[in-house]
Amino acid sequence: MNTEPVLRTLIVDDEPLAIERLVMLCSHLPSLSLVGTAFDGEVALRLARTLSPDLVLLDIAMPEVDGMGVAKALSTGEQPPAIVFCTAFDGFALAAFDVAAVDYLLKPVTSEGLVRAVARARRKIAGPESRVTARFDRIEEFWVPYRSEMVRIAAIDVDRIDAMRDYMSLQIGSRSFLLHQTLGELERRLDPARFVRVHRSTIVRRDFIVGLRHDGLGIWYAILANGADVRIGRSYLAGVKAMAGR
Repeated sequence: MNTEPVLRTLIVDDEPLAIERLVMLCSHLPSLSLVGTAFDGEVALRLARTLSPDLVLLDIAMPEVDGMGVAKALSTGEQPPAIVFCTAFDGFALAAFDVAAVDYLLKPVTSEGLVRAVARARRKIAGPESRVTARFDRIEEFWVPYRSEMVRIAAIDVDRIDAMRDYMSLQIGSRSFLLHQTLGELERRLDPARFVRVHRSTIVRRDFIVGLRHDGLGIWYAILANGADVRIGRSYLAGVKAMAGR
């Protein structure tokens, strides 16, 4: 017997067919109770104030108030609902998590994707501790475009991050993924206990550094677990040396 509390769910999308699909998917999940639908952001905010949903399935590109505006407005309430973005656009994933969205689904939304998103929403709603954690500003995961989909990458799996013009390259083993974000912003939001900036263009996971090397001419290098060397910038040298207790 399913003892999980039912999540009161609001669907917001300006496309009738998209709403119809989400209504159909929700109807197969007994843990969801559909309380309303809205075709634009202003109506969504009015319904949210009246209906107090636990979960909002939210499009991004909409007339009047867009999805980001709706999410920001809802986040200011005493008990903000869990937000799951359902969108055709893959370029807003990082911004979505800046407004504490619990998931980011690309259209057409699948049953499997919705089930995972609902599980994440339920964890967020579980209690006060999880709400505080959701608002904490550390990056725990990245959503990056890969081929025709968005891929979720745990931050702790990233070996190094390198600046490449307007993009960052996330290195995971032999694979790399591009992320449209500045290195300074990533440094601010990455856990300093896990990552260290070694150069103006490079951040490395601390346990991926296996040694330090000096060339005898004043230049230091970080030796990485994959055998690569990364030059350490002078302004970052003290922070890197502190890892070795120096």
